[in-house]
Amino acid sequence: MKVIFAGTPEFAATALDAIIKAGFEVPLVLTQPDRPAGRGMQLHASAVKQLALQHQIPVAQPISLRLDGKYPEVAKEAHELLQATAHDIMVVAAYGLILPLSALSIPRLGCINIHGSLLPRWRGAAPIHRAIETGDTETGITIMQMEEGLDTGPMLLKRAIPIGPHDTTASLHDQLAKLGGEMVVDALKQLSSGPLPAVVQPEQGVTYAAKISKEEAALDFQMSAIAVDRKIRAFNPFPAAHGKLDDTVIKFWRAEVLTGFQGRASSGEVIEVSGDGVIIACENGTSAIRVLELQKPGGKRLPAHEFLKGFPIKSGQVFH
Repeated sequence: MKVIFAGTPEFAATALDAIIKAGFEVPLVLTQPDRPAGRGMQLHASAVKQLALQHQIPVAQPISLRLDGKYPEVAKEAHELLQATAHDIMVVAAYGLILPLSALSIPRLGCINIHGSLLPRWRGAAPIHRAIETGDTETGITIMQMEEGLDTGPMLLKRAIPIGPHDTTASLHDQLAKLGGEMVVDALKQLSSGPLPAVVQPEQGVTYAAKISKEEAALDFQMSAIAVDRKIRAFNPFPAAHGKLDDTVIKFWRAEVLTGFQGRASSGEVIEVSGDGVIIACENGTSAIRVLELQKPGGKRLPAHEFLKGFPIKSGQVFH
């Protein structure tokens, strides 16, 4: 079976690597255009492009696939390339571009997507972040047949994994990327022999995982300690949850909820500072978190005892 692959970040590169190692022929890879990154803002190739080039796989980077969009000539050229490339199916994972029906209809077996949630829960751009932020106890991977709607297609395979109390988006991303690679290989092997049973997504239980904005990273200490901790874990590694102490933004990378805490303190007030961490009141002092890993502007992520050597914090100060 010949597989065209469309994807961009590391999550997608893990799946492409699994497909290549499983022996499937990949005649073409689609990925987002190179983006400026780093202090020098130099153009950087996506993780998928880098992997494809290592395996001498042709790469296309159209800025659009919509024939009726802003760049119809670019889209037309991309369609012609897809039509001229011998293949059976397209696998899509975190590609970042909308695939219109005109593109979805080109592969003989259609297009299948690797989605990082248990559909229909958390359709959309940020399923891993939102699952942690909301307090879900499990998530998983759904392999679905793509259609025009946003993650609305019939489900082909579905597997769940637990979300642990210390899981972050970073740790869960790696688990799901590996699982997605394994599952898409299973799906392709089964599709080589015949169609997979397709289950229509139920209307009940649909939720949408909106794209993460940097503005969301500012912590609200009027929330419960449990909610603050979830946000810290959900926004690790991006966009990094933070609080503001005087005029300095401090990023919080790791924390723990203090169980059974009851004290008199304002939301965001520093209650105690020690080598074990910085204890901050939440929810008007009805709960608290201990921050274990912090980062100041221009500094490195550091455990609390190391951070405090270069940036002292005192009891009574208030994070906003």
